[in-house]
Amino acid sequence: MSLLRRKKPLFSKSDKNLDISDSKPQKEKDEPEQEEEEEDDDNGSGKNKKKVSWKTKKKNEEKPPKWSCLDTCCWLIGYICVTWWLLMLLYKAMPASFPKYVTEAITGPLPDPPGVKLQKQGLKAKHPLLFVPGIVTGGLELWEGRKCAEGLFRKRLWGGTFGEVYNRPLCWVEHMSLDNETGLDPCGIRVRPVSGLVAADYFAPGYFAWGVLIANLARIGYEEKTMYMAAYDWRLSFQNTEVRDQTMSHIKNNIELMVASNGGKKAVVIPHSMGVLFFLYFMKWVEAPAPMGGGGGPDWCSKHIKAVVNIGGPFLGVPKAISLLLSAEAKDIAVARAIAPGFLDNDIFQLQTLQHVMALSRTWDSTMLMLPRGEETIWGGLDWSPEEGRSCGRKRERKNDTGITYQSGARNAISQARSANYGRIISFGKDVAEAPSSDVKRIDLRGAVKSHSAANTSCQDVWNEYHNMGLEGIKAVVEYKTYTAKSIVDLLHFVAPKMMARGTAHFSYGIADNLDDPKYKHYKYWSNPLETTLPNAPEMEIFSLYGVGLPTERAYVYKFSPGAECHIPFQIDISADDEDTCLKDGVYSVDGDETVPVLSAGFMCAKGWRGKTRFNPSGIRTYIREYSHSPPTNLLEGRGTLSGGHVDIMGNFALMEDVIRVAAGASGEELGGDQVHSNIFKWSEKINLQL
Repeated sequence: MSLLRRKKPLFSKSDKNLDISDSKPQKEKDEPEQEEEEEDDDNGSGKNKKKVSWKTKKKNEEKPPKWSCLDTCCWLIGYICVTWWLLMLLYKAMPASFPKYVTEAITGPLPDPPGVKLQKQGLKAKHPLLFVPGIVTGGLELWEGRKCAEGLFRKRLWGGTFGEVYNRPLCWVEHMSLDNETGLDPCGIRVRPVSGLVAADYFAPGYFAWGVLIANLARIGYEEKTMYMAAYDWRLSFQNTEVRDQTMSHIKNNIELMVASNGGKKAVVIPHSMGVLFFLYFMKWVEAPAPMGGGGGPDWCSKHIKAVVNIGGPFLGVPKAISLLLSAEAKDIAVARAIAPGFLDNDIFQLQTLQHVMALSRTWDSTMLMLPRGEETIWGGLDWSPEEGRSCGRKRERKNDTGITYQSGARNAISQARSANYGRIISFGKDVAEAPSSDVKRIDLRGAVKSHSAANTSCQDVWNEYHNMGLEGIKAVVEYKTYTAKSIVDLLHFVAPKMMARGTAHFSYGIADNLDDPKYKHYKYWSNPLETTLPNAPEMEIFSLYGVGLPTERAYVYKFSPGAECHIPFQIDISADDEDTCLKDGVYSVDGDETVPVLSAGFMCAKGWRGKTRFNPSGIRTYIREYSHSPPTNLLEGRGTLSGGHVDIMGNFALMEDVIRVAAGASGEELGGDQVHSNIFKWSEKINLQL
């Protein structure tokens, strides 16, 4: 049968009543639909004829490409970058006085900065100053590198703009990593600390660390010859900073030089964060005989140090270090992981972000240094903790400028009864975190057998020891259910034996039974205030200055997360929430500065060193100065002048005033003694520690 073609009428009978003016646009009117009848076969049956619309064919041809997740990510990154650069452009074009003008228009006249205020009162520079930066705030620069790092000689790899992180990320990770066996430089790579005050004045452009404090000290007469930044490679163990860079010898020489050139006036030392532990270690090192120590003699500290003003000191470690080593995350990372599932875990852009973070951080001995010290005596056990009874359900009601009252009621009583078990630092499941200890059935992981998995052999470059555990080993970790400060060390020995073998050669996490035991003369104990003694310097003073009023990570609810190749098997369970027990997004919080809990920052000066104790045999006077957090009133105020945050507190006006007064000669009593807003003394009394 021959092919039949016919035109369809412009309008069917059912369409005759339609108004032509209300029909489709003219172009479509002029192009009537055409239908084609195709012959099914030569027999002329005509039963299976297929009609194809011309417009349908055109629509199929012009169908837009499918939008992918990668397109969304690229556009989002583009929008963020463009917005950021526009804001930076506006900020640079803004007159320097504009933020202050707007802030004063909103809040009224701003107080004078502490340096200006104390200069008007006649304070002058007196004691030479030594600054000791903490973990991550000190800049690191490249002195020797691999081929991928050409053109980066003496460029900052850490600090500054962090340009190389996104320009050549894998090369950056390679050069920031240390050798897994020695904890020192890999072959062919030399990364060294930046020297001078610029080493830690600003962590990144616009983000101050020590810069604001230094500027205020300059107001009363300080300059670079009377201030010394004790920059060190914070990735290394403390002993290795001396072995590789002779850092402690340089610090000793500079203190002696500053004291001699300033008429014999003793130095005031101001450490921050991990720098607190670094200088605690230094005080033992400098008096210990060579070759292990500096050979300064038993009275070196008494002759050269007037006061140690510790800021945000993690004397007893921080729980954050556990989550970093176990799953390369903290609260913020866990939340980001939930918002964008797979972005940090999967092989997007060939980065495997969290896996690289884990591999990198496990080469740094400093991460093991920050693990909690004092075991269950300090941090609590399965059924108790010093902070037990703390209520998160109560609401604050500010009545006036001098006091705070609390609404109490049935809910508060319930939350007191349901206090969090903070002693269970890691729990696999919210039910395990809340259950009575008698109901928690655990299988001891120390006897578990690891089954080597061949599946992860391709992950060696981004993986670190989990690939050696196998499924049986990972299940053993989960079936142990919950971990206290004592069993956390056993857990890390199980999941990362090579890392912990290196770490335990340099650090210890227990409590000394007898400090006269010769073993405590070894340097591995010198950074633990519970396994060493303060120097014989009765005229010296020790301050602990830190922020309070911010939720600070204390314990975690984890979940087993079986995944594909190169997947981290453990994750913080962000679905776990309980407002009454301070549990949010899988993290139990207590009072602190967002990084260091009050217990770690305050216990030693509140009890461990208070008066003459076995840890403070000469009776060095100790003081606690807490600064209650208050957020900035507007964005132009920046990070605020009343902040209690771990780094932001370096710009706190009250703290800077206290530091400047001590530098100008004031004693702890002249500052007003202790200034306490938390329950640190109450919590310290609950700790049964032999003094």
